[in-house]
Amino acid sequence: MNPVSIAHFSDLHYGTAATLDEADRCFAAAIDRAIAERVDMAVISGDATDHGLDLHAPATARLLAQVRRLAEHCPVLMLQGTFSHEPPGTLAVFRLLGARHPVHVADRIEQVALTYDGQWIASDGWRFERIAPDARVLLSCVPTINKAQVAVAAGATEAAQAAGEHLAALLAGFAPLNRQAREHGAATAMVAHGTLFGSINEHGVPMAGFDHEFSTGAIFAADAQAAMLGHIHRHQQWMRTGDSGKQCIAYAGSIGRFHHGEEGDKGFLLWRVSANHADCTLAPTPARRTVDILFEGKPDLEELRAAIEAHDIAGAHVRVRWTVADEDRQSVDRAAMTRMLADAAHLKLEGRVIPVVRARVPGIAQLGTLADKVRAWAHLTGVDPAYVLESLETMQRETPAGIAERVLRAQACTESPASSCLAA
Repeated sequence: MNPVSIAHFSDLHYGTAATLDEADRCFAAAIDRAIAERVDMAVISGDATDHGLDLHAPATARLLAQVRRLAEHCPVLMLQGTFSHEPPGTLAVFRLLGARHPVHVADRIEQVALTYDGQWIASDGWRFERIAPDARVLLSCVPTINKAQVAVAAGATEAAQAAGEHLAALLAGFAPLNRQAREHGAATAMVAHGTLFGSINEHGVPMAGFDHEFSTGAIFAADAQAAMLGHIHRHQQWMRTGDSGKQCIAYAGSIGRFHHGEEGDKGFLLWRVSANHADCTLAPTPARRTVDILFEGKPDLEELRAAIEAHDIAGAHVRVRWTVADEDRQSVDRAAMTRMLADAAHLKLEGRVIPVVRARVPGIAQLGTLADKVRAWAHLTGVDPAYVLESLETMQRETPAGIAERVLRAQACTESPASSCLAA
């Protein structure tokens, strides 16, 4: 059997104006590329929306138009993503698009077969009893898991471990059907939305907690050739070659760059999957460029000018960050920085102000004299108390006018010849 070509999109995040232009521009370019590549089918592995959308929202119309354009070219499968991004029921409307090819919405754990005539067949339960004889591709679908339901069943303290154990057992349960499909010459794939233990997120942070849904061992044990994952916004992949042939697990990553500090390229995956082989390549999208300029203290305009010369900021989204003490906050020239970065498509100025911290000495109120209190405060703050005590004694011994006169006389002596000081 010839390999099946699959376009794998993920984490589109159609939503408010903050993400809509980026999402639509990048998704449109990705669809153009997928059509040009003549892919056999398309998968959107969750988080097509950034939040629950109203039907009259601009993001709804633009996302529906793009998915319909894709479905005019090939069959499309859409997976339920994170509930906070895609509230249950959000994707139901996509079943009604009525394009040339069908759109299947996988909002439950199930297996779905794509037939040679381009139709979707879904299992009645969580998997098929047997493979349809005309199945070209078998997809095992694992949408976002409701951990609240797991917590109710297994107890809140055991929910994280229980979810992982149940999913590992589920994936192992898909294996017999995937082996059966391979014997029939059908391509096999798993589509899931969640966190893989050991993956790296878009900010370079390893996902190594105990509440992550998947492990590479559990996914490979499902015996599918390809595992198409969504949720993590950074593209990465894992491969294994064994008795099942070449298996590949991959995150497509987000379709665009939605936040500052995101690492890695943005795009979608072009898969080639057969009964015993899978591989994928990242096809880039025109994601926006981001530039971060960081200052440890007060922004230095000369250093900022050098950073502007070192980076091509024209058309980029620029973020400038700095940290200053509370008393220096007014000395930061935001207007000058804005003028210098006028060529940026978007500018974000983020200043962190360190507040003045006043140290309190335990038990200071019980000390008998002011001098004792000064010594206790000086010990806590690491200050030499001698000068403070001397000044305190002067304030108690002299009048304010006398202190001022003595200070002015000392200042005049430093500015006049020595003879004048002696005469005075």
